Amino acid sequence: MSSEKTPLVSPRPQAAPSSGCLDIFRGIFFSSSASNTEEPSYNEKDAQAYNEMVGSASNDALRQGMEQLTISSNSSDLNLSDLWEKDEFAKAVHQAIDAVSAELREISLKLHNDPELSWEEYRAHALLTEYLEKKGFQVQRNACDLDTAFIARAGNSDKVTIGICSEYDALPGIGHACGHNLIAISGVAAAIGLKAAIEKFSLQAEVKLFGTPAEETSGGKVSMLNKGAFENVDLCMMLHGANADVVFPAFLALDTVEVEYFGKASHASASPWDGINALDAAILAYTNIGMMRQQMHPSQRVHGIIKEGGQAPNIIPDYTRSSYTVRAPKFAEVEVLKKRVERIFKSAATATGCTVKLTWGVPYKDILTNDPLARKFEHYMNEQGVKYATKEQQQSKLSGSTDMGNLTYALPGIHPMFNILNLRGEDDMSMGLHTKEFAHASAQYTGHIATLRAAKSLAMTGVDCILDAELLKQVKHQFESTK
Repeated sequence: MSSEKTPLVSPRPQAAPSSGCLDIFRGIFFSSSASNTEEPSYNEKDAQAYNEMVGSASNDALRQGMEQLTISSNSSDLNLSDLWEKDEFAKAVHQAIDAVSAELREISLKLHNDPELSWEEYRAHALLTEYLEKKGFQVQRNACDLDTAFIARAGNSDKVTIGICSEYDALPGIGHACGHNLIAISGVAAAIGLKAAIEKFSLQAEVKLFGTPAEETSGGKVSMLNKGAFENVDLCMMLHGANADVVFPAFLALDTVEVEYFGKASHASASPWDGINALDAAILAYTNIGMMRQQMHPSQRVHGIIKEGGQAPNIIPDYTRSSYTVRAPKFAEVEVLKKRVERIFKSAATATGCTVKLTWGVPYKDILTNDPLARKFEHYMNEQGVKYATKEQQQSKLSGSTDMGNLTYALPGIHPMFNILNLRGEDDMSMGLHTKEFAHASAQYTGHIATLRAAKSLAMTGVDCILDAELLKQVKHQFESTK
């Protein structure tokens, strides 16, 4: 459900159709990178969708195809070429992001083809910071004493500071199967759009783009938050590619724990009675957690693996190491669930005569979606043809976890998910995140178009918060009421 459109400025005479919409599709479908990087071939659906939209590569055909493309918004047809002509601020955002479409596509593919794991994103860090400097941002590399973090800022005042986050770490073995190459450029695009509006209209505001490493493991955002990077930031937003369009995602809070059992080795055949079996303790804990699940709420999760279980079958294992993740819809629930699993780990040690060491990691909190921000973002996505299920339906679909949740406990924020598999607003449950198939999808043209569409909506959400003091007041009031 979207709020009714309120113009940011007084209505203006209808301008001639802009070439911006044409530029984005030219850049996406026909540009070749400076390094002659071969782009992944797009599938038949991509080709069909493209042909239906623009017909051919000629300027006339492109213009005609785009002018005739209509989308449904609030039960009325809205011409796509008119979408960004409603007010000057939206037009500035739209044109600024369109102008860098081909460059962002090239960056996205470079990241995709060169995946780096958490805390090792050195080439991604260099690529993004160099690009942002060329675009006129003041860039702080190695921010917060983190080798692969950065903060890029633009603007002439800190009266209102809009924060945007980018991620760029990959997954082991399957690369960008969480689409962080798209998350990286979504943040860059939104920051460029905001920068353009701030500078063109001399707005008393600034935008800060936070390059946040290690989301997949130990939470770069949490480290940056703890070191004060987000102080004096009024709100912070980011985007995430997915298989559905969701503005109220139900991310689970989590904590991780390394469980080490220490026993005593002995010969497993000659004198097993002299040993204290650390593997027995690990298996006992694993089994009892399985038994506990019957009394867990269906929305809660505990899952783990045994990483080290012994050296040889004829030696009673004197050491084992396991890793577990505890999740629940709310961080307060995680804290309660942690106490339950700790009792299991300790009782397994008592039962087997072992000693146990528990090392908890960096907790990820659930997302506190800021309703006024989410509704504003939803409004701009609606105007670009995206429709959402009800808030309750969206929140009924449990997702993974993210360190962005910790930011939303510290300042107002949103973390919308946007569909990279199709532009029709249809959920596609045939493909999940963290799969090879999703990694492939994150390099396709459809995902790029979807990313820029969402980035424009995010940028305009930030612009509205700069222009509308009452909206910003509502954002902060809602945050304070839900902490």
